[in-house]
Amino acid sequence: MEELDLKEIFYMFWTRIIHIILIVLIFMVIGILYSYLYVTPKYKSTTSLVLTTAAEGETSQSGTITTTDITLNNNLLATYTDIITSNTVVRQVINNLGIKISEDSLKSKISVSSEKSTQMIYIGVIDENPYQAKIIANEVAKVFAEQVPQIYKLNNVYILDQAEEESTPYNINHIKDIAIFAFIGLVVAAMYVFIANMLDTTVKSKEDVERKIGLTVLVNIPVCNFDELPKTMRKGGKK
Repeated sequence: MEELDLKEIFYMFWTRIIHIILIVLIFMVIGILYSYLYVTPKYKSTTSLVLTTAAEGETSQSGTITTTDITLNNNLLATYTDIITSNTVVRQVINNLGIKISEDSLKSKISVSSEKSTQMIYIGVIDENPYQAKIIANEVAKVFAEQVPQIYKLNNVYILDQAEEESTPYNINHIKDIAIFAFIGLVVAAMYVFIANMLDTTVKSKEDVERKIGLTVLVNIPVCNFDELPKTMRKGGKK
């Protein structure tokens, strides 16, 4: 494709502005249909745990936390994360709630995270049913807190916040979806304009002639529309 200056690029896009607008609108409509009709709403409920004193038999409400406790808790964070999604915990949650779901499917719904330099653990559960997401998250935290003393002989897990039922889907953002599709439409429209310009071999100006044949245009013959001329001039022009 020949080199284009900014003026030519602007003119190239301006002459196809209707096509560009139509393409963007089409993609926006697709985005609306996708966001409102295709995406299945999913809800996420999160419960938070805090690791406290590590002394055997102590509850989180008693005792004074020490530097040793903090160091131990930091070292246990990664292990505790794996325990939360272990077969033992997941199987117990399924049995306690009496839900019909496979262990692998339940594991895929559970996410575990922790903040750096803290003893906080966050257990999130994603489900299409907001109530089920809540009860699963709370049950996972409960079972995990019960399993830790049996495994490590420690009682250092305290459920800080219970999961709550969410009313807003976490995976749907209509404005964001529509904006993404509008941007895709804009990119497609730009590609269309450039490709159409490359395939268009017609001569539209003297600059096109000079660029294609390498010669200077000496004379321009204007196009005359006789229908727009006065009648006297039209008659004279036809003779």
